[in-house]
Amino acid sequence: MTHNSSTMSNFDDNPFADPFSEPSIQQATRNTTSGLEEYDPFSGKPPTQNVPTTQIGNAGNPPTYVQPTVGVTNQPAVVNPTPTPANPPAYTPSAQQQVTTAEFQRRQEELEKKAEELARKEEELKNAGAGAARQDNWPPLPSFCPVGPCFYQDINVDIPLEFQKIVRMLYYLWMFHVLMLMLNILGGLGMFIALADGATFGLAIVYFALFTPFSYVCWFRPIYKAFRSDSSFNFMVFFFVFSFQLIVSIINAIGIPSMGSCGWVTVGKAFSSGYTGLGVFLVLIATAASVVAAAMVYAIIWVHRIYRSTGASFAKAQAEFSQGVMRNEHVQTATANAASAVIRNQMNQATSGGANSASPRF
Repeated sequence: MTHNSSTMSNFDDNPFADPFSEPSIQQATRNTTSGLEEYDPFSGKPPTQNVPTTQIGNAGNPPTYVQPTVGVTNQPAVVNPTPTPANPPAYTPSAQQQVTTAEFQRRQEELEKKAEELARKEEELKNAGAGAARQDNWPPLPSFCPVGPCFYQDINVDIPLEFQKIVRMLYYLWMFHVLMLMLNILGGLGMFIALADGATFGLAIVYFALFTPFSYVCWFRPIYKAFRSDSSFNFMVFFFVFSFQLIVSIINAIGIPSMGSCGWVTVGKAFSSGYTGLGVFLVLIATAASVVAAAMVYAIIWVHRIYRSTGASFAKAQAEFSQGVMRNEHVQTATANAASAVIRNQMNQATSGGANSASPRF
C-alpha cells in the first residue's frame, strides 16, 4: 500500500494545467517585458538589465562602443556654397584650324589646276587610243624659236605607274649632267684665263655641244621607250650607251689635265699654282662630276634589276630588232628596189645572151 502511494505521488501534476503558471516561467517573462518597456530608443540611456543571464564565453564583456562627441551648437545649419571653379583656359585654335580665305582660295586653285591636268591627260589618252598623232612637246622651246619641239614626252601619260619613279630620276640625272657640263665650261674658262690652258676650255665647249643632245637621244630616249612599251631592244641600247657615258663621267670626275674636264686633278693644279679662288670653284665642279658618276652607277644597277624582273632578254631584243627592221618603210622600199634591180639585171643578161646566140658567127 505504501508502494502504491509513492507511485501515485509522482502523478500529482495536472497535465491540463497552464504551463506558464509556473513561478520560474512567470519571473523570466516579467523581467524580459520590463526590460523592453523601460528601453527608450529615442533617449541616450542604455536599457537596464535586471535579469542576470547566463554568460557564454566572452558574451558578458562586449567591446565598449565610444560614441564620438560632437559639439552641439544652437546655430542653424548652414549649407556652404560650392566654390566656383576658376575660369577655363582661353581657347587657342591650332595651326590647322587657322585657315583663312586666302588658303581656301589657294587650295581651290590647285584643285582646279589638277582637274585641268587630268582632263588634258584623259584627252591625250583618248587621242592616242584613236590613233591620232600627238603633238611634240619637248624640248619646250618658245613660240618665236624657228626650231620646234622634236619629241613627245609625258611621263605621267606614257610610263606605267610602277616605273615613273625611275624614269623621272633618269630625267633629273640628265638635267644635272647638262648643268655639270655648263659649269665645266666656266671652269675651263677660268683655267684658260689663269693658267693659259686653252685645251681644257675648248674641249669643255665641245663636250657640252655634243653630250647634251646625244645623251638625251642615245640613252634617255631609249630607256623612256623601253619602259613605255616594254622593249628589250631599247633596254639593250640604253645599257650600251649608258655604260660609255658612265666611263666618260668617271674620267670627268678625275679631271685629267688638258682633257676638257675640271676634275680633282685640275683642282690640285689650280691650288698648287696659287689660285685659291679658282680652286674653290673647281672643287664645286669636281664634286658635281663625282655626284653624276655615282648617280649613274646607281641608276644602271637599278635599271638592270628592273630589266631582269620584267622578263626581257637578248633574244627578245633580236626579235624586236628584226621585226622593227622589216616593218620600216624605208627598209622595205630599199629591199624592194634591190630585189627589182637584181631581177631586172638577170632578165637583161638573159635577153642579151639570147640575142648573141641568134646572131651569125663569122
